[in-house]
Amino acid sequence: MGASIGVPPHTPSPSQTRPRSLPCRGNRGHALPQPPTTITDELGIALSNLADSASGVLTPTLRLGVTGLSRAGKTIFITALVHNLLTQGRLPGFAPLADGRFIGAKLAEYPDATIPRFAYEQHMAALTANPPTWPESTRRISQLRIVLKYQSAKWWAGMTGPATLNLDIVDYPGEWLLDLPLLGLSFAEWSADALARARKPGHAEEAEAFLRELDSTDVLKDANDPDAERLAAAFTSYLRRSREHWALSTLPPGRFLLPGDLEGSPALTFAPLPKPDGAARRNSLYAMLEHRYEAYKAQVVRPFFRDHFARLDRQVVLVDTLRALNTGPAAVADLETALTAVLACFRQGETNPLLRPFTRQIDRILFAATKADHVHHTSHDRLEAILNRLVANAAGRARFAGAQTRSIALAGIRATAEGTIRENGETLPTLIGTPLKGEALDGTTYDGKTEIALFPGDLPERPDSLFENGNPVALNFLRFAPPARLERNAAGEVVLPHIRLDRALDYLIGDWMA
Repeated sequence: MGASIGVPPHTPSPSQTRPRSLPCRGNRGHALPQPPTTITDELGIALSNLADSASGVLTPTLRLGVTGLSRAGKTIFITALVHNLLTQGRLPGFAPLADGRFIGAKLAEYPDATIPRFAYEQHMAALTANPPTWPESTRRISQLRIVLKYQSAKWWAGMTGPATLNLDIVDYPGEWLLDLPLLGLSFAEWSADALARARKPGHAEEAEAFLRELDSTDVLKDANDPDAERLAAAFTSYLRRSREHWALSTLPPGRFLLPGDLEGSPALTFAPLPKPDGAARRNSLYAMLEHRYEAYKAQVVRPFFRDHFARLDRQVVLVDTLRALNTGPAAVADLETALTAVLACFRQGETNPLLRPFTRQIDRILFAATKADHVHHTSHDRLEAILNRLVANAAGRARFAGAQTRSIALAGIRATAEGTIRENGETLPTLIGTPLKGEALDGTTYDGKTEIALFPGDLPERPDSLFENGNPVALNFLRFAPPARLERNAAGEVVLPHIRLDRALDYLIGDWMA
């Protein structure tokens, strides 16, 4: 499809590049320990795994964790994955379906009634509405069970008949993962890190109000709730502004950004404080916030790790690489640090089959650069190369521990088509889609209804250049609306277009259905 479609093209301009200064990256950002656990934690994990194993004597269960930092596309990925399994969608790279061995799938009751159910039906309703809208982002943990029936390819399958697999999908905000390293940090250590980050030159505007409140506060004064609430509110505002303005990722505590059911609770009413010269009195403000920090770790972070995170078999890490590229080198470097921190928390490696009833480890990790439909397919290999550069440290440690890793560029739901335009005698590859309302480029703000042809720019051949201030990259990445015209299959079911979702699915569960 060429420029004759009659929609206005856009090309990148140098004015859109925004070079940023690189943040300091200390050892803590690159060599984080496993979250420390107590004997009680390990006993609880073992008992939960034993209960899972007992319920899966006849039907094995595979627990798949799906995470990613803000706006990485977790909800879209899970919705598309479930829909394609339920409808046996276009998945040529998914071996059980391609080989004709996949019989079907159905949603089932999740065994843990205390965990919210992933709202699959509501998300599909949003995607198929007129006009369609993207589902709401992940803001809390949720789970879904889908039962898969298939014919095994093994030689004895003819005697045993069809096999069944329970696929339990665990969806949780990636911001919550950034809290796990806090389990190994005291209040004084975390405060020193957080305040050093806030005082960096690149954070001056976002952190100004919080640092001003901090400077006017005597941390040794008598404890009182108004002071704690004032400092917590200023600190939370700083974190949110940093995420929005700079696309920064390393901003724990994660519940300050996505509080879920804890919003407004004392558990989230603390902030980093400079360590006083002398010992803090038990009724001082410093002691009060230190106590709340320790309570946050004990009552929020540790149960999340014990009850959910430590019981996964497979993990998908979705990465919004393009958003960081749009912002500049500081956001790219910060994303690398965040991913390294997240992966350091995984219990990864091969699980001994004899110990599987008691312990689980993540033996396969998929790193996925989402929104591959926001760049032309000729740049997908470069997008994967950039992702590999971002996760190199984390992936290396995972492989050393015995886990398999793979990187892929994908789009759970494809929102654009591809075409070409002629510009100054040169043929340029373009994306054709409808930018979301409020998206702006070259002085034009879009209304959410106008389809355009966009040349987003070329991703660099050398990923390391993204970390260098002297090599700004001119790129134009807009957020697009969901596809308005969806095909239907012979059964009348909606077909969700995607990019490489089938390959991701085959890597994550294909071996269990061999």
